[in-house]
Amino acid sequence: MITIDATSRRIINNLQTGFPLSSSPFFAAAQRLGLEESLLIKKVQSLLSTGVLTRFGPLFNAERMGGGLTLAAMALSEHEFDSVAEVVNAMPEVAHNYARDHAMNMWFVLATEKPDEIQQVIDRIEKKTGHKVFNMPKQEEYRLGFKILLDDDGGIDTVALNSDDNGKDPDNGCFSERGPNQEERAVIAATQDGLPVTHRPYDAVAESIGILPAEVINHLENMLTFGWIRRIGLVPNHYKLGLAGNGMSVWNLPDNKIRQRGKEIGALGYVSHCYRRPRNLPQWPFNLFVMVHGADRTIVKQRVEQISQLLGEDDLGHGILFSSKILKKTGLRLKTI
Repeated sequence: MITIDATSRRIINNLQTGFPLSSSPFFAAAQRLGLEESLLIKKVQSLLSTGVLTRFGPLFNAERMGGGLTLAAMALSEHEFDSVAEVVNAMPEVAHNYARDHAMNMWFVLATEKPDEIQQVIDRIEKKTGHKVFNMPKQEEYRLGFKILLDDDGGIDTVALNSDDNGKDPDNGCFSERGPNQEERAVIAATQDGLPVTHRPYDAVAESIGILPAEVINHLENMLTFGWIRRIGLVPNHYKLGLAGNGMSVWNLPDNKIRQRGKEIGALGYVSHCYRRPRNLPQWPFNLFVMVHGADRTIVKQRVEQISQLLGEDDLGHGILFSSKILKKTGLRLKTI
């Protein structure tokens, strides 16, 4: 956790969504914040270099682009954990990988060009490691993402993302049966690591792929409309800002209640992700995954207990898997981009 000055707090609070799609977006954003454009650029550069922000730019939705996406887990002994992690992390389809405090102690996200390639990657991992991979694809989404808000006294709060900023919930936007075309793929490839922090970032993207800046902006606008991009903006590092307690809570709920209950839990301000996923019996009886955030583990445990009280008799069992180590975090990548 580090000290954030008042200007940086204002930038973080206001630019997590809705970054302008215009020829001079930093100028437009600076006007909205009452800042000089050069100061805003300098502050964003500093927040990125110090790790207060993990990235700046569009956040892509691989599934809406026709790709495959899943959460997978493995149960490994201590002596083989590192060698298996090396194999898993070497897979370009592995976007995130975390060590968690549980018998199933390695959890990673797979993103592929096509949905049927998920099983191919799982098969490769199982063959190379000799260990079973538990596949837990998302079946329904009740919440994805929140905004971090910093107050003047150093406090931190979280609120649900407002989908009418320019962020898109997965069920919003126009449905597109096609995936990205060649030019759209070029834009994705040029921006999936983030946007350049310059006066005219879309000009820089356009120059790198050989199209006009207006075409880059138009493609990004369309991707937002299709839901291929969830939002464009800053992504804060919640660990550095004081949300050090982050637990993946898992729940066994009656199947006929999970949608109603999932939406209720997803509406809680301290929840960033809330998904229905399949059970893997007998090892894994849980069918709802809820990421709960707080300043420390004690607060997370208290919030999980609040969820349990909210659920009442519908809570058929739950647990919390705290992350002990980030093994890989590169963001989602489509293989052929």
